[in-house]
Amino acid sequence: MAAAVEFRNVARHFGLVKAVDGVDLVIEEGSFFAMLGPSGSGKTTCLRLISGFESPTGGEIRIFGEDVSRVPPHLRNVNTVFQDYALFPHMSVRDNVAYGLMVKGEGKRQRLEKAEEMLELVKLSGFGSRKPSQLSGGQRQRVALARALVNRPRVLLLDEPLGALDLKLREAMQDELKALQMRLGLTFVFVTHDQHEALSMADSLAVFSEGRIAQIGTPAQVYDAPRSRFVADFVGSANVLPPDLTARLGGPARWSSLRPEQIRLSADGPLGGRVTALRYLGSGTRVAIQTEGTELAAFVPAGVPLPATGDQVRLSFAPEALNIMEGEG
Repeated sequence: MAAAVEFRNVARHFGLVKAVDGVDLVIEEGSFFAMLGPSGSGKTTCLRLISGFESPTGGEIRIFGEDVSRVPPHLRNVNTVFQDYALFPHMSVRDNVAYGLMVKGEGKRQRLEKAEEMLELVKLSGFGSRKPSQLSGGQRQRVALARALVNRPRVLLLDEPLGALDLKLREAMQDELKALQMRLGLTFVFVTHDQHEALSMADSLAVFSEGRIAQIGTPAQVYDAPRSRFVADFVGSANVLPPDLTARLGGPARWSSLRPEQIRLSADGPLGGRVTALRYLGSGTRVAIQTEGTELAAFVPAGVPLPATGDQVRLSFAPEALNIMEGEG
């Protein structure tokens, strides 16, 4: 499959700050790709480098094989949906969607027809005459999406577009975005700090830390087999086991990770510990256990009997659930 976007040793420095520091990355055409990481990790700067709003300090950026490192934003076949939507409050929804076509000089009738087609695509038929202030947050998000898609970009960039929505609406929009991407067959590049968004929507994802990619792979690869302590902690909050404990559990004397949902409370498990806290999560309960100098978390599904705080418990897990990591960092 062809590469829609490619980074070759890309750097972006702001004085002494290395916002992006030697990133190599290939995003396949037609994929839903997520850039995941905490604030300041470099993910948004990478998105701005693709859009052309930032220029690389070093390295090369290619879009469908063309070096665009010095190409201005309006000449790149990409478009961006921003976190704040950036809609024009004085314009109607229809005119907001058609704005990019007007800038390109397209005739009024044609651009309004295309705007209506896009509004239908994002399930906003009949809303064209309204102003953005008359819409809900989710509806404004759809307008911003329609405005970005009306120019028929080959790559759509999404800068945390769901961050302002409440939880239920955010989850609904995740499903809609993924369905829309599959229907259109476009390349979506989605920036988020929310691991659940990245895991649920992306075909593949890159986890960023301090301007570099800590790990890249499918959601299952990154979640089930984090390569470092940072990735294990950030994506799914895994238990991180020091080398001595890993060795006592039958693995090599290296850092390892173990997901809470892989741990079972059992009468004859290899690890013993004391329950220090219970956290109800609806679908189950997260149980914190102090064991052999390390605090572990186990997830107990709803309906399974729970221990009480202070109880002594034994823990077990399948041998293959223990993930050996490449290093501590």
